[in-house]
Amino acid sequence: MGAAVKRQTQSLMLLILGGALLNISAFSSTYVNYVKPGFRPLLVGAGAVLVILALASFIRQWRGQGDGHDHAHDHGPRVAWLLAVPVFAIVLIAPPALGSFAAGGEDDGPAPRPPAPAAFRKLSDGVPQLALGEFIGRAYDPAGTSLAGRQVRLTGFVVPSKKKNLWYVTRMQISCCAADALALKVAVRGVPAPRENSWVQVTGSWIPWKGKIPNGYVIPDMTATDVVKIDQPAEPYE
Repeated sequence: MGAAVKRQTQSLMLLILGGALLNISAFSSTYVNYVKPGFRPLLVGAGAVLVILALASFIRQWRGQGDGHDHAHDHGPRVAWLLAVPVFAIVLIAPPALGSFAAGGEDDGPAPRPPAPAAFRKLSDGVPQLALGEFIGRAYDPAGTSLAGRQVRLTGFVVPSKKKNLWYVTRMQISCCAADALALKVAVRGVPAPRENSWVQVTGSWIPWKGKIPNGYVIPDMTATDVVKIDQPAEPYE
C-alpha cells in the first residue's frame, strides 16, 4: 500500500471523526445522550483539533503531489474504511439516551448503594420537583420526616414491572458517561403504567418503610395521584 494513500486515508478518518464530534457537541446537544454536559468544551476542542490536523495533512499532501505512485494494489484503504462505521453510525443513526432496556427489571443490573446520611433542605411549599436521587436519599433519611405526608413531583421514563399494579419511574445516573450508568428507580402505585420508555412527570407521595430503614438497597415506593406525559428532557441523565 502506497504511503500517499495511507496518509489520505488517515486524514479522511481524522476529518470524519472530528466532524462527528463537532456535529454532536458544537452544532447540537446530542452529546448529552453519552456524557455529562460538562464535557462539551472537551468534545468541541477535540473535534476542532482533529479537523485542523486533517486539513493540515491534506494541504501538506497537496503541496507534495507529483510522485507518480501506482495505486493498483492499494486495497488497504478499503478495509480501513470499516473503522469509520461506528462514526457514521453516530452521525446518521444517533443512538438515543439509555432507556428502559438499559434500566432492566426488578433484579437486573447493579443496584445503587443505599444513600449516605445527608442534610436535606426543607422542602418548598406546594408540590416541589425532586430529582430521583434526592427522593431516594430522603426516603433513606434516618430522620424519616422530610417526605412524610408530602406531595412531590418526579420526572423520568417508564419501566414496566412484572408485579401487578406497579411500575417504575426511572432515571439513569452517570458519573462520567453512559458506560457507567446506574438506574435510579421509584416504584409507582395507584395509577396505570404509561407506555414503556415514555417520559412522564409523576405527582404523588412516598410510602413509608414498613418498620426500620432497610440495611441494603430497596427501591422506595410512592402512591401517585397524577401522571403527565412529557418530552424527553434536554439532559436525560442525573
